[in-house]
Amino acid sequence: MPLRHLLLFSAVFITGVTASAQSIGSGTVNGMVLDPSGAAIPGATVSIQNPLTNYRQNVMSGANGEFRFTNVPLNNYHLTVTAQGFTSSEQDLRVQSTAPVTISVALKVAGGATTVEVEANGADLLENVPVQHNDVDQTLLATLPTTSPASGLSDAITLTAPGVVADSNGFFHPQGDHAQTSYYVDGQPINDQQSKGFSTQIPENAIQSMELITGMPSAQYGDKTSLVVDASTRSGLGNKPFGSFETYYGSFGTLGEDGSFGFGTAKFGEFIVLDSTRSGRFLDSPEFYPMHDIGNSEKIFDRLDFESGPHDALHLDLFAARNWFQIPTTYDQPGQDQRQRIQTFNVAPGYQHTFSSNALLTINPWVRRDYVDYYPSGDLFQDQPATLAQDRHLLNYGVRADLSTVVGKHTLKFGTEIKQTRLFEEFSLGITDPAFNPVCVDANGNPAGSSSITNPAGCASAGLTANSNFSPGLAAYDLTRGGSLLRFRNNGKVNQFAFYAQDSIAIGNWSFTPSIRIDQYNGLSEATGVEPRAGISYQVKKTGTVLRISYARTFETPYNENLLLSSAAGVGGLATNVFGAFSSSPLRPGTRNQYNTGVQQAFGRYLLIDLGYFWKFTRTAYDFDTLFNTPITFPISWRKSNLDGVSGRISTTNLKGFQAYLTLGHTRARFFGPETGGLIFNSPVDYSVFRIDHDQAYEQTVNLRYQRSKNAPWVDFTWRYDSGQVAGNVPDLTTALSLTAAQQAAIGFYCGSQMATITNAITTCNGSNYGAVRLVIPRAGTENPDTNPPRIASHHTFDLSAGTDNLFHTEPVHVTLKATVLNLSNEVSLYNFLSTFSGTHFITPRSYTVNLGVTF
Repeated sequence: MPLRHLLLFSAVFITGVTASAQSIGSGTVNGMVLDPSGAAIPGATVSIQNPLTNYRQNVMSGANGEFRFTNVPLNNYHLTVTAQGFTSSEQDLRVQSTAPVTISVALKVAGGATTVEVEANGADLLENVPVQHNDVDQTLLATLPTTSPASGLSDAITLTAPGVVADSNGFFHPQGDHAQTSYYVDGQPINDQQSKGFSTQIPENAIQSMELITGMPSAQYGDKTSLVVDASTRSGLGNKPFGSFETYYGSFGTLGEDGSFGFGTAKFGEFIVLDSTRSGRFLDSPEFYPMHDIGNSEKIFDRLDFESGPHDALHLDLFAARNWFQIPTTYDQPGQDQRQRIQTFNVAPGYQHTFSSNALLTINPWVRRDYVDYYPSGDLFQDQPATLAQDRHLLNYGVRADLSTVVGKHTLKFGTEIKQTRLFEEFSLGITDPAFNPVCVDANGNPAGSSSITNPAGCASAGLTANSNFSPGLAAYDLTRGGSLLRFRNNGKVNQFAFYAQDSIAIGNWSFTPSIRIDQYNGLSEATGVEPRAGISYQVKKTGTVLRISYARTFETPYNENLLLSSAAGVGGLATNVFGAFSSSPLRPGTRNQYNTGVQQAFGRYLLIDLGYFWKFTRTAYDFDTLFNTPITFPISWRKSNLDGVSGRISTTNLKGFQAYLTLGHTRARFFGPETGGLIFNSPVDYSVFRIDHDQAYEQTVNLRYQRSKNAPWVDFTWRYDSGQVAGNVPDLTTALSLTAAQQAAIGFYCGSQMATITNAITTCNGSNYGAVRLVIPRAGTENPDTNPPRIASHHTFDLSAGTDNLFHTEPVHVTLKATVLNLSNEVSLYNFLSTFSGTHFITPRSYTVNLGVTF
C-alpha cells in the first residue's frame, strides 16, 4: 500500500475510532410540525410506514415541533402526522440516499373528523430507480424458516431475493455466480465468505432491515457484486427498554436460546443480542439422515449509539462468535472423526456529521478477523479418501468514507475505501485410499497392483495397464504407497484502494444514475480497474409502470479463503502438477461487463410485479474447488464466463391480514477453460466450455402469511421449487456403475427393477431402463457438458409455521409461541452430488421445532 494511503487510513481511523455512522442503505428524516399560523405543535405523533415491507417507525414531535427519524432504510414511505385538535396529515416520502430528508408539515385546525385512514396506492409501491432490488424487514425475518442451524441470514436471502439458486450450508448462487456476494452492515463492507463453513454470520435477529440488490451495483459497491446485501442493524436510540428471550427445541436434538435487549434516550442507545444453538444436524449432510454431525454456535452482537448534538452521530458495532462442529460421515467412511472450529470477531466504529440539511459525511473504519482450524481424525487412515488438517487466519481492516449532498436535482456521493487483508495458511493433505489415485488398473479398469508401484511405467511388468486418469501431482502424497503429507505454510497480504463518485438525477418522470469507480488491487497479483456505470429509469404514472435499463463495468476480485495455496497449485490444480516443481499462477482479478433491463408494474394499491433480465460477460471468472464433502475450499478461476437469466418478484401489500410474495429465477451459467488453481477436483474441470453447478432452469419461492390482527395467531407457509442444478460427475451409465454402493443409493440409482442400496451396488446394466431418482443422467450418446449436462432432479419443499405473538393477551409483556415443520412431505432430495464446487449434500429431512419466548 502506498505511504500516502497508509497515512490517510491512519488519520481517518484515529478520528473515527470512537464513532460510527448509519449504513450505506439507511437515511435520516428531519422535520417540523406547525399549526396554520406557523407556530410549533409539540407532542404530535409522526409515523412512517412502508406498505410492502411493513417497516414502521413512530416518534413524537418535541417542544419546538421538531421530529427526527434515524436509521431509515432507503425506500418509499407513508408519513402520517396526528395531533389533538388538528386534522391529520399524510404524504408520500422517498428516502433515497444517506443525505438527510427535511420536510415541514402544517396541520389544519379540526373542524369535523380528525382522523384520516391512510392506504397505499400504486405510486407508493413503485420506486423510480434503475436498479432491481427488494427490501426485507425484521418482521419478515422473524417468521421465515431456518433450514440450516447458524445460517439464518443465508436462508433469509435465499428465500427472499429473486434469481438465487439454493445450495448447502448457507451457500447460495446469486444471478448465476457462486457466492459472489458482498455484505454492507451499518456501512462496513464484508466481501469475504459468510457461510458458516468460512466465518460466522451476524445473527438475523440483530438486523432491522436489509436491501437485496440484484441489479446494477452503484459505484459505492465493489469486489463481489452479483448480490449486494445492504443491512441496517437494530438500535436502542430513542427507545424505551425493549427486548426478547426465546428458547427452542426440535428434531436432531436441536436446541438453543436467542436473546435481545435494547434501551435508549434521545441521545444514547444500546442494543445487544446473545444467541446460542446446538444441533445434531449442524451441517447439511452427505447422507439424508446425518451421522457425526453435531455442532454448536454462539454469537454476541452489540450496538452503541450516541448523538452529541444535532449534527454529530456516533455508533459502535461489536461482534464475536464461535462455531464448533463435526464433519458429517458417509457410509463409505464410518470411522472418520474430522472437526472444525471457527472464531470470529469484528469491531466497526465510525462517525457521521451533518453539515446542513442536504450534506452528510460518514466515516466507517473496521477490523475483522476469522480463525479457522480443521482437525483430522486421530487415526489418519480413518479419513477417506484423504486426511486433511488446516490452520487459517484472515484479518481484514480498513476505512470507508464518503460525502453525500443534494444539489438541485442531483443527489451526489463521493467516497473512498482503503483496506488490507492479511492471510495466514497452514495446510496438510495425504491420500489414504489406495483406490483413489491408482497407478495401475486391471483389464476391467479396476485399481490393481502392489503399493510399491509408484510409476505408471512399472505397470506393464506386473501384467497391468497404466491408469489413464492417474494424477502425477498426488503421487508424492499417497500415504498408501510410501508417500508423505503435503505440508504448506505461508502468509501474505492484499492491499485494496477504491475511489467512487455517483449521482442520482431526477428530471420529471426520468431518473438517471451515472457513476464511476476506480479499484486498485495489490496482492499476489496486481491490477487496476476503471468502472463506469450508468442506469436510466422512466415512470409511466398513468399506468403505474417503471421501465429501466443499466450497464456496469465491475472489477471481480479473487476469494481470499485459501488464496495462497490455491495460487501455488498452478493451471489444472495440484492433481495435474507436481507441487513445488512449477511456477505458481497467482489468481488475478477479473473484469465484467454487466447489462440489466427490467420493468416494475403496480396494480392499484395491492400488488407489485418486478421483473428483470441480466447478462454478464466476465474475463477471469471465479468459483470454488471443494475438497470432497468438507467445508475446505480453494478459489479457482476460469478464462471467462457468460451468464444470463431472468429474475422477478411479485409482492402484495397487507390485505386485511394476508400478505404474500413470489420470487423466481432462471439462470444460464457457461464457463470456459482452462482452469487455474485448486487442489483435487471431485468432477472433471478440463472442458473447454461447460455449464457450472449454479446453472438452473427455474427456481421459485412462494411465501404466504396470514394474521388477522396484531395479537391474533398467525400462520406462515413457504413453498420452494428447484428444477435442479448441474451435477457434472455422473454424465453416463458407465460412471454411474463405477460409484460405490452408498453413492448409488444416495442418488437412487436403478437398472430395470433393481435398486441400489448402501450394501449392494449395481455393477452391470445391459438394458436401457436405467436412471436415478435424485439425479438426471443423460441418455446414452446425448451427454454434453454445455448443452445436456447431468443435473440434480427437480424437487419441491414445503415449510409451515404457526404461532402467536401474544399468547395470553397481556401488556406490555408478551408470551410468544411458534411451531415449525420443515420439509412437510419429507422430500428426499440433493443440493449437489460429487460436485467439484460443493461436494455432496442432502436437503433437510422433515423436522420439527417449537419456540417459546417472552417479548417486552
